[in-house]
Amino acid sequence: MAQKDDWRSLYPFRSHALDLDGLRYHYVDEGAGKPILLIHGNPTWSFYWRELIRALRGEYRLVAPDHIGCGLSDKPPPAEYPFTLRRRIDDLGALIESLDLRDITLVGHDWGGAIGLGAAVETPQRFARLVLLNTAAFPARRCPWRIRACRTPLLGRLAVQGLNLFSRAAGRMALHRPQRLGRAARAGLLAPYDSWRNRAAVYQFVRDIPLNPRHPSYATLAGIEARLSSLDSLPVLLLWGMRDWCFTPHFLDRFCKLFPTARAVRLEDAGHYVVEEAADEILAHLRDFLGERLPATDP
Repeated sequence: MAQKDDWRSLYPFRSHALDLDGLRYHYVDEGAGKPILLIHGNPTWSFYWRELIRALRGEYRLVAPDHIGCGLSDKPPPAEYPFTLRRRIDDLGALIESLDLRDITLVGHDWGGAIGLGAAVETPQRFARLVLLNTAAFPARRCPWRIRACRTPLLGRLAVQGLNLFSRAAGRMALHRPQRLGRAARAGLLAPYDSWRNRAAVYQFVRDIPLNPRHPSYATLAGIEARLSSLDSLPVLLLWGMRDWCFTPHFLDRFCKLFPTARAVRLEDAGHYVVEEAADEILAHLRDFLGERLPATDP
């Protein structure tokens, strides 16, 4: 029988941290060469990128942060940290600046797409390529009832932060074929979220979904969409789990319109946790994409 800590063998990476106003912002930094910046969503953490990091660290520099409240980063209560999209972008920007990352390939999944693109539109000169997986970077009124239920002030918080139902359910509902996720991997995804306090960010991420213009993060998300044109010159790869009931093919179609020259890869047998279900296919497409010569830029 798999033991609770077996997940650690799947995550054999050295820990690094950036101090953000007294908060420990944890990140993985493996390999050398052109940087690939891997940004996770909710309720995952840098553990989600483990297969890509292990496979590519001999050729590239893989940097994968844990958002504050997630993974191995500090987990302050909401009274001490604003769990908003704007703050997430600022945190990531601080890490990029601290490491002086340039020629970045951004890889973003779920909330990581909005956060990563938010940083990219503010410092486009640092980015060379974009890879987006089952994400969004624009306001959308579509929200599955399962997500809406988790946003209710009392019962939603009890379910998500108290009973950990959001993270536990994701281990099955976010995969088209849940049996693909082994016991150790399932334990690893859940490991940082083992108490009420440690699950605050999971609930706050759900609350931060802006479904109408009155929401505090709506303007931030709309501002990202308005500035995506500043990234038009970058090669874009869209890797999409087509069995995702949350970030459905509708979101892929929207990105194809926003980035008309993007290469779209439809992974028909994968759900929302697309890297967990299709890591080998994703690596093959990613290697091809990274190996392509970038278009010449004006001096």
